[in-house]
Amino acid sequence: MKSIFLFKKATFTYLLLLSMLLAGASCAVVKNKEEAKPTIFLIGDSTVKNGKGKGDGGLWGWGNFLDVYFDSTKVSVENHALGGTSSRTFRTYGHWEKVLAQLKPGDYVLMQFGHNDSSPVNDTLRARGTLKSNGDETEEIENLITKKHEVVHSYGWYLREFINDTRAKGATPVVLSPVPRNTWNNGQANRNNDTYGQWASEAAAQEGVVYIDLNGIIADRYEEEGEAKVRSTYFNTTDHTHTIEEGAKLNAAAVVAGIKRKKQLPLNKYLSRQGKKLSF
Repeated sequence: MKSIFLFKKATFTYLLLLSMLLAGASCAVVKNKEEAKPTIFLIGDSTVKNGKGKGDGGLWGWGNFLDVYFDSTKVSVENHALGGTSSRTFRTYGHWEKVLAQLKPGDYVLMQFGHNDSSPVNDTLRARGTLKSNGDETEEIENLITKKHEVVHSYGWYLREFINDTRAKGATPVVLSPVPRNTWNNGQANRNNDTYGQWASEAAAQEGVVYIDLNGIIADRYEEEGEAKVRSTYFNTTDHTHTIEEGAKLNAAAVVAGIKRKKQLPLNKYLSRQGKKLSF
C-alpha cells in the first residue's frame, strides 16, 4: 500500500510540475507574440497631438483618433507628437531620441511636421524654424534660447534624418505633408504643394519611402464640402490651425485613406474592420 501511495504521490508531483511548465511556456508564447506585435509611432506637432491629447481648449490632433482604424490585436498606435515642435526641435530637444530608443524591426513611423518649421530660425521665443527647402544648405547660429552654437538645416534634411534613423532600426518610415489650415482664397482651401508638401515629397522620393499627400487629400475634401461647412464643423472661430474633435476625426480618416491608396504599404494588412470599410 505504501508503495502505491508513493507512486501516486510521485505521479501527482510530476503532473503538477508538467502543468506548471506548460503554463509557463504558454505565457512565454503570449508574451513573445505581444513583443512581436508592431507599433505605429506618430511624431509631429500639435496638429497630430494638441496639448496633452485630452482635448485641451476643445482642440484635438488627428493622432488621437487613428487607432480605431487599426486592429489592436495585430498592431499598436502610440502618439508621440508634441505641440510647438518643428522637425528641427523635435530632434534637438531629445523627443526623437526617446522614440528611437523604443523602435524595433517591423515598427512604423508616421511623421508630419511643417507648421512650426516656418517660424524664425533664431529668436528668443522659440528658435525652431528650419531652412525652406529639401536641400543640404545650412545656417550657423548662436541659439538665443539654448545659448549654444547650432547648425540649422533644411526642413527636408530633418525629414531625411528621421527616415534614415527609422530604417536603421528596421522600421518603416512614412512621410506625410502637413494638414491644411482653415484659410481660404476664393473658395480654394489652403494647400502647401509648392512649399512644405513639395519638400516633404522630395525628401521621401530621395530616400525611396512612401509619401502621403495628406494636405491634398484633406484640401480636396474641404473644397467638396465648402468653406462655410468646414469653418463651422471642423474648426472653432478663433483658431485656424488646430481642429476641434470633428476636424481631427476627419484628418485621421484622411490619413487612413492615404494609407489605403498606397497598396504597397504593409500597414494595410493591420486595418480594422472600420479601417477596411472606410470610404473617403
